[in-house]
Amino acid sequence: MQYHEYLARVRELGEYRSQEEAAKVTEAVLRVLAQRISPGEVDDLASQLPGPLGQTLTAAKPEQADSFGIDEFYRRVAERIGARPRTAEWDASAVLTALADAISGGELNQLLSQLPSGYAVLFGKADLAG
Repeated sequence: MQYHEYLARVRELGEYRSQEEAAKVTEAVLRVLAQRISPGEVDDLASQLPGPLGQTLTAAKPEQADSFGIDEFYRRVAERIGARPRTAEWDASAVLTALADAISGGELNQLLSQLPSGYAVLFGKADLAG
């Protein structure tokens, strides 16, 4: 999947008015996700995404993952985009569903294994939510 295709998918899923809005939301969500997963997983994930998306993840890569739950994930995304946590939930779902479509099944499984089960629904994988 190419960068413009990814943003088009996010725009469609999130019902955004423009590619720019989809790009802003995508960057915010990916930066927060990068803080939540291991640095090695950030690198693995970045390698499967189009250049600008991989660069966003790599730029946000922490020295070690920060363990936080889904509500804190929403709060951090909301803070980055200047929205309410409920809006951030919508935004995260659009970005991460597109992400699940853009990476291999094996990479998705590795990513989900680093997150509590409540995150699975954000990737369009409600059947994996425990």
